[in-house]
Amino acid sequence: MTTGCVSALNRDLTLTYESGITINSTGLIQTDAAINPGNSGGALLNMNGELIGINEAKSESTSTGDSVDNIGFAIPIDKAEDSLKELMNLKTREKVDSSEASFLGIEGETVPSQVTELYGIPSGVILTSVVEDTPAAEAGLQKGDIITEFDGRSILSMNQLQDTLQYYAAGETVAVVIQRSNNGQYQEQTVNVTLGSAQDAPQTSN
Repeated sequence: MTTGCVSALNRDLTLTYESGITINSTGLIQTDAAINPGNSGGALLNMNGELIGINEAKSESTSTGDSVDNIGFAIPIDKAEDSLKELMNLKTREKVDSSEASFLGIEGETVPSQVTELYGIPSGVILTSVVEDTPAAEAGLQKGDIITEFDGRSILSMNQLQDTLQYYAAGETVAVVIQRSNNGQYQEQTVNVTLGSAQDAPQTSN
């Protein structure tokens, strides 16, 4: 445990993960309580021991490149509360056996963060192809759709979608949230997809 004070509110931060995914976090609490490696996701407490935030990141330099010490950022608890409740309600899963492995029937790519920032295209996995006669096609998914959520789990990259599928067996029906372009405007839709058996999947699809 470390101690410090809240030095600013409503701070914005751009984070780039080792996987290359970049996200923009807004409305953060800034604190000089030291956040050490492995502390992300830990609690930011007030003097009464009440949870006020979830530690997210620390900064070692300013936007101009100057070095700084003990500048950390936390998600305000009122902003994180809904997400925490959703996570608590999600079913705990284990990876399924290879004999039960599933597939969707799509080819896709991660939407680059630069494209999201410049053109307002939602973050997620954009479908570059939907294979005929596969679960994705039968559910009505289309080329150009962007998958943003899979069974209540946010999807930010193709690798994440592939990893998530390892926990779902063929034959399960899951809710997939997509963003579909309509005259240049993206509209959210939820489709139910009954996953197929990976043993029947075309080699080029997921």
